[in-house]
Amino acid sequence: MNRRDFFGTTAALGVGLAAGTAFATQTTEEMDKRASAKLRICSQVGPAPGDNMEKKLELIKKYGCEAVEYGGECVGKGKEFFQRANDAGLEVGAICWGSHGGDLCSEDESKRQPGIDDLKRAIETAGEMKSPGVIYVPAFNGQTKLTNQEIRKWLLEFLPPLAEFAAECGTSIIFEPLCRMEAYFLRQVADGASIARDVDAAAGKKGGIGVMADFYHMDTEETSQMGAIISGGSYLKYIHLAGGVQQPRRTYPGENSMTFVDGFRGLKYIGYTGFCSFECGCAKENKEEAFKESIAFLRAQWAEA
Repeated sequence: MNRRDFFGTTAALGVGLAAGTAFATQTTEEMDKRASAKLRICSQVGPAPGDNMEKKLELIKKYGCEAVEYGGECVGKGKEFFQRANDAGLEVGAICWGSHGGDLCSEDESKRQPGIDDLKRAIETAGEMKSPGVIYVPAFNGQTKLTNQEIRKWLLEFLPPLAEFAAECGTSIIFEPLCRMEAYFLRQVADGASIARDVDAAAGKKGGIGVMADFYHMDTEETSQMGAIISGGSYLKYIHLAGGVQQPRRTYPGENSMTFVDGFRGLKYIGYTGFCSFECGCAKENKEEAFKESIAFLRAQWAEA
């Protein structure tokens, strides 16, 4: 075992013991799934170069991405948006649905059911597009007066049947942890995985719920990219790619000093084969060239991991 492997194994074991989950009963060999991991790059429509949807999809494909990530505008239009991606030779990544104004976790109970109904429609659309899931944020700062404890309790009441529905649709609800500047609830990957596990327990079976990791938010909230990702384990279903809090902030990977190697080592360790999707801005004037350079940077970081 070389020095890098030694420290990678040590970090993984530390996370497993701290989490007190199934990791504690697994051997190192069972946990290490590097041979099966793949880097599958995706991009949201917004960050991609191009002046219109058609051109963006063309360039996403041209520079080696496998999928496009849509926003909430695709809900109820699954066949149309799936066909757009398919015509460009792309799969569909997650639907970046957000918090629905925090309605699902509002202290005003009259707002909750309409939000839940809309999330269900988003799940149906995700299934229709063969998407891995609907990215869900319980609430951004200022969108609810519920406490952390109240939000968690309520999530475990309304999410189990929705998670079962998502599994029936062949997709999932994906929690997105956010940094403290954007949310006070759900800030670390382990928190999302813990809630997903408890939703599964309440539903009586596993499936239809998970968590994602965003490199920008991890730069503020996590002490280790690798540790955070391993804490997600089998519940980690999606990744957002963005540079961290260094200037230029939250731009294409490679445009600031943030490295992705530690996080990519975590993805390799758990055998991650889901999508890693651009969710960021661009600091350079030539966006197409910057996009191309960023993808090359990510592939080099993956090779180094």
